[in-house]
Amino acid sequence: MSKNAKIAAGGVAAGLLLMIWLPWWAALLIVLGVPAAAYLTLDPAQRRRLRRVSRKELGR
Repeated sequence: MSKNAKIAAGGVAAGLLLMIWLPWWAALLIVLGVPAAAYLTLDPAQRRRLRRVSRKELGR
């Protein structure tokens, strides 16, 4: 299993646990809010690098 697959599996497991323990809207806020907050903490150079890498992986 690749590193990204392990991260994705952990995210799905955490999301399912949150859906059981919290109302659906609270779990949705956490699942969407954590990555958004992490992105906003990056400085502009890191954001540009992240966008550039993401485009290369998409084959653009």
